[in-house]
Amino acid sequence: MRRLFPVTYETAAQALAEAPGADVTEREWGLGELAEAYAYPGGRRPWLRANMVSTLDGAAQHDGRSQPISNATDMRIFGVLRGLADVVVVGAETVRQEGYRPARAREAFAEPRKAAGQGPAPAIAVVTARLDLDFSLPLFTSPLVPTLVLTGAAAAPDRIAEAERAGARVVIAGDGAGVDPVRAVRALGDLGHTRLLTEGGPRLLGQFIAAGVLDEMCVTLSPMLTAGDAQRIAGGPSVPVPLRFELVSLLEEAGFLYGRYGRPDRQSE
Repeated sequence: MRRLFPVTYETAAQALAEAPGADVTEREWGLGELAEAYAYPGGRRPWLRANMVSTLDGAAQHDGRSQPISNATDMRIFGVLRGLADVVVVGAETVRQEGYRPARAREAFAEPRKAAGQGPAPAIAVVTARLDLDFSLPLFTSPLVPTLVLTGAAAAPDRIAEAERAGARVVIAGDGAGVDPVRAVRALGDLGHTRLLTEGGPRLLGQFIAAGVLDEMCVTLSPMLTAGDAQRIAGGPSVPVPLRFELVSLLEEAGFLYGRYGRPDRQSE
């Protein structure tokens, strides 16, 4: 990680007020400072944060994966956000495409997680209607904390049984085959998970947005162009009225922008 420019509305306004052309001081941020900058708000209800990366022309991936449009600092922030979360919520297609593995314990977050009553690493919660997953993978057979499978009440019983045999915990969060985003968030909260992080994919993020349950959006703007027909960071049907988010903080390094946006109408409860 090289240099980051921490920017908020307040610091930018102060810099501009001090002198024309004034810049924000350049310095490097450590893991502790990033953890503080991205800390979850207090409150009892689940808080759902998304973390995604997008190119300048709106692509969320290249050749089906996000890694080619990311960089080392993006991955460092990715690790910090995981280090703060109780659970990482991800769609089944993203699990297959990105080759998801269990979240690992990180020494830098060991004491803060213990003090917060969290496990050694966040659980991975896979959202799936058909449970079309390879349950022999380490994500299911050898996580530090059991992987969760969120599905609907009409899911195939044999697939549910296979998931449970592999060690996963199946959580019903919908009346049909699919998952209801509102019920998914509520079910995770009922399990004691209030610091929620979703890493997509675009279809799942679109469902969370449409259901009105997304509290915060962390997005890395990658200074790359891909063209083609890659997905955006959120897909699915559009919302009737665009949802307004406000900038909470902005970091910059090597042309990459790391923005944190929140819903102005969402307060910790």
